[in-house]
Amino acid sequence: MSAKMKPEVKVVYQIVLEGEIDPSWSEWFHGFEIQSSAGGDGQRFTALSGPVEDQAELRGILNKVWDLNLELVSVNRIKESNARNFVPTRREQP
Repeated sequence: MSAKMKPEVKVVYQIVLEGEIDPSWSEWFHGFEIQSSAGGDGQRFTALSGPVEDQAELRGILNKVWDLNLELVSVNRIKESNARNFVPTRREQP
């Protein structure tokens, strides 16, 4: 019997960061699309959106966020069609 191979499916993630990153960093972030936006209070946010092959690749991208000392707001598994329509929200501080 032959084992059935699971087809490779890349999952699209959106990583939202506090602050603004220039789109020229896209290649360094594994080719992710970089989109900046202002929150309701004028605070800047950046969304990194793109396909991830596996958890190891996602971890590598998050390590780059850590290396730059950027504040992580959220990591979301999304449908590709929703990647361009993010609206950042600021969580209330306790």
